[in-house]
Amino acid sequence: MNLLLGVTGSIAAYKAAELVRRFRIRDWDVKVVMTRAATKFVGEWTFKSLSRNPVYVEMFPEDGDWRPDHISLGEWPDVFLIAPCTANVIAKLAHGLADDLLSCTALAMQAPVVIAPAMNDRMWTHPATQANVALLKSRGVHVVDVGSGDLACGYQAQGRLADLDEIEAAVVTAVV
Repeated sequence: MNLLLGVTGSIAAYKAAELVRRFRIRDWDVKVVMTRAATKFVGEWTFKSLSRNPVYVEMFPEDGDWRPDHISLGEWPDVFLIAPCTANVIAKLAHGLADDLLSCTALAMQAPVVIAPAMNDRMWTHPATQANVALLKSRGVHVVDVGSGDLACGYQAQGRLADLDEIEAAVVTAVV
């Protein structure tokens, strides 16, 4: 199986490294596409080392091929997981906005899409976020429910990244 993992700018980005490890143990080929914001939380080399593949961040890399990455990445995987998925990226996906490599890849995606949101509880429960999640679900996107507990902002509430076992199970279910 081929898994494309999208990593967005959330403190929970460090947990995405463990997801790469888990899918590599399953003998899946994993590639990672990151937003620039995600690189502020976890470095590209972490994902390169764990996945044993290039990591994609820039829309127009200097060493790019003739074929745009967002098109080739959109055709490559059996499943596209975005974990963590921020409110910003959820809104982009819901409304077809494509202003970076991850969002352009999502628009070109041919495989099932699974998102695992992570954000502050106020952002998660905001009517706009909930409407965007409902819209994505209506389009067939698999949404892993957020967890509850300690949030990076100091609150104890709903909005944290789901348990990694739940995310892994959702990805496997999406491709079976």
